[in-house]
Amino acid sequence: MKKEYLYSPGPTTVPPEALSVMGAPMFHHRTARFRALFGEVVEGLKRVLQTGNDVLVFAASGTGAMDGSVANVCSLGDRVIMVNGGKFGERWGQIGRAYGLDVDEIMLEWGTGVTPAQIKEHLTDQVKAVYIQLCETSTAVATDVQGIAEVVGKTDAILVVDAISGLLCDELLTDQWGVDIVVAGSQKGLMIPPGLAAVAVSKKAWGLVKKAALPRYYFDFVKHKKSVDKNDTPYTPAVSLIRALRETLALVEAEGRDTMLANAAKYAKAVRAGMEALGLKLFSQSPSNAVTAVLMPEGADGAEFIKILRDKLGVTFASGQEALKGKIFRIATMGYLNDFDVLTAVAAVEHVLRAMNVSFTPGAAVRAAQELLVG
Repeated sequence: MKKEYLYSPGPTTVPPEALSVMGAPMFHHRTARFRALFGEVVEGLKRVLQTGNDVLVFAASGTGAMDGSVANVCSLGDRVIMVNGGKFGERWGQIGRAYGLDVDEIMLEWGTGVTPAQIKEHLTDQVKAVYIQLCETSTAVATDVQGIAEVVGKTDAILVVDAISGLLCDELLTDQWGVDIVVAGSQKGLMIPPGLAAVAVSKKAWGLVKKAALPRYYFDFVKHKKSVDKNDTPYTPAVSLIRALRETLALVEAEGRDTMLANAAKYAKAVRAGMEALGLKLFSQSPSNAVTAVLMPEGADGAEFIKILRDKLGVTFASGQEALKGKIFRIATMGYLNDFDVLTAVAAVEHVLRAMNVSFTPGAAVRAAQELLVG
């Protein structure tokens, strides 16, 4: 009998409370019952995002909200800065070019993060918006959002942050730092299946929305705001997912947002300590607490490593992407986790590396991780 252990950076394990409500009988969404549910979820998202700004919710993946965060604030030919330090930063550039924008793409060496000084160097009076990641999932790099927000906030440009992976793992104080648009997705720190996306929109960003001339329909922020103001959606909502999100937001509330962040930091440090105890090297130069990227040992086949974990142990890690495929593996520390889950992940690495005849001191990773977890 094989159990499944999910440590991918999305989707993440779903708590039983959320799973159970998704199996409850369906009810109609154009009702007072749904409006009460939806209003509760929107307010919960505001607390998680640390914002009093409007929060819009879409039945979509996070990429849909990224798309909307370009189409709703820009016009054809507008100049934007988009940071490409991995697959998801690359996606910002692809979306921008698809809409005919003048994209100033800051290309980073994978594993490194953009600095406020680099952003400042590219900022001109013509720049409408700056697009960055809170966590670049493909490289496990955390971005200095606070520092960048300080730089962008002194200009007329807005700052847009993809927080899909980093939310509830890496700190993000939307209003306090002056972040204008934050994009979130349901299947990571929010702990429910894929299918919901959320966007927080500042007053400064709404100013651009009024002037933007790019085509949009489903992801039209104005349409969604009119509905959200009535605790409703303009189009059919994903009712089951919204019910599930109410449950996980309640779990976050009960645990405490600060505790969730502290736990993610503790778990990430434990994973990193365990990997280094095996003599393995970390890939990211500014590690996120959402996911840890680890270089495969010299001569070891990364694809085989991931396959043995998944097929024989029921443990799912993420591999590297593009040029990093087979060269790194990634362990997520987001969402519904506890100390024992982290120790299981670390022990799984030892188990498979030993089966692959990689030399290390048995038990070293588990011991190093446990010392950090116990304190």
